[in-house]
Amino acid sequence: MTSSTELQYLDSLLEEEHTNADQVTQHYLTFSLGEEHYGIEIQCVQEIRSWESVTLIPNTPDYICGLLNLRSAIIPVVDLRLRFEMAKKDYNPTTVVIILKVNNEQRSTQRTVGLVVDAVSDADNINLGEMKPSPDFGEHVDTTYIRGLVSISGQMVMILDVDILLSVEALA
Repeated sequence: MTSSTELQYLDSLLEEEHTNADQVTQHYLTFSLGEEHYGIEIQCVQEIRSWESVTLIPNTPDYICGLLNLRSAIIPVVDLRLRFEMAKKDYNPTTVVIILKVNNEQRSTQRTVGLVVDAVSDADNINLGEMKPSPDFGEHVDTTYIRGLVSISGQMVMILDVDILLSVEALA
């Protein structure tokens, strides 16, 4: 049987954990698409590469650029501008491919995906207690891939959940 002292101790631990949750920070890589700013957990970033041509795949959605041979690993590359239905932009010297490890819920595995963005901005520590939830636009607008919004240096940054955004189902 649990004593009241033990219960009080457990309650204080839970309260402390809840209090500290508002002060937890995570490291995010921030990048831009035009004037908009986004962030992804730095833990899922394998590397950042300059844009290089890819091998085109027939009969794929326009936002799938093709395949990239990365040290004998063949990975799909997704243009995030096109994935977000933004205007296509010619790739330039600041265009980069962020190589990510994406969790696959169905198979409990990871896969590697390249994400084309206009430019990488910075690596930032974000206080999760300051993150605002993504807005609800109703059932016709899917925002499940947006973890939340945070202000960094006066700019609104959308924090993305790459596991949802780049899931096999989302890319199909």
